[in-house]
Order: sequence, then C-alpha cells, then structure tokens
Amino acid sequence: MSASALNDIREEVLRISGANPKKCMSCGKCSASCPASFEMDILPHHFVKNIRDGNIENLLKSKTLWKCLSCFACVERCPRAVEPANLVEAVRLAVIRKKGENYLKVDDIPEFIELDNEIPQQLIVSAFRKYSK
Repeated sequence: MSASALNDIREEVLRISGANPKKCMSCGKCSASCPASFEMDILPHHFVKNIRDGNIENLLKSKTLWKCLSCFACVERCPRAVEPANLVEAVRLAVIRKKGENYLKVDDIPEFIELDNEIPQQLIVSAFRKYSK
C-alpha cells in the first residue's frame, strides 16, 4: 500500500475516533487494564504509539483489531484521555470498509457461536452490520 493511501487511512482513523494519540505518554495503564491483552499481538499503548508515529500498515493486519472487547477499560484508566478503544474501533472500521475484506461471513457464524434460542437476534444482526458491508 502506498504511503499516501496509508496516510489517508491514518487521517480517517483520527477523524472517526476523535482521539488524540499525541497525548499518550506510553504509561501502559491501558494495556494493564485490558482483559484481552494476553491475546493481542499489539498491546493498546503500542497500538496508540503506532498510530501516533504513522505506522498504520501493521495495524491493518493485526489480530488486536478482532480481540479488542470494546469494554473501554483502557479509556477509563487512561490518565490523559487518549481513548485507545476508539482508535482500535476506527482502525477496525477502516479494515471492514475496504472492499472485499469483510471479517464476518454468513458461513462463519456456526464456527463462532452455537446458534440457539438463548442468543438474541439483535446480537447476530449487530455483528453483520459491524463486520460486513
């Protein structure tokens, strides 16, 4: 991907998220409070640092995008109000919006969850809205 395209994605991520990664002091409180950090390949404070430094390409392929629970524990713990979860969500949306790279497909659902009457239909509909076009 060209440098110009990556810069456009970075600007879009900053616009969508409303976060300011320049405020991050890399204290690691966001990563320490993240319940899913043990499954992430890029910890939340490193994720913010990559965006701040313009290293977007590796974030687009990161499994952290799909491991983030969007619980906002990182947002609550951040002493500088950087909002790492919003940045992760914005990068996730950038990946989802790229044509042909949907994360969730109809055939994949049985692999993730066992469908039964206990699962609200809204959960499935929300997942399709978020992870597909």
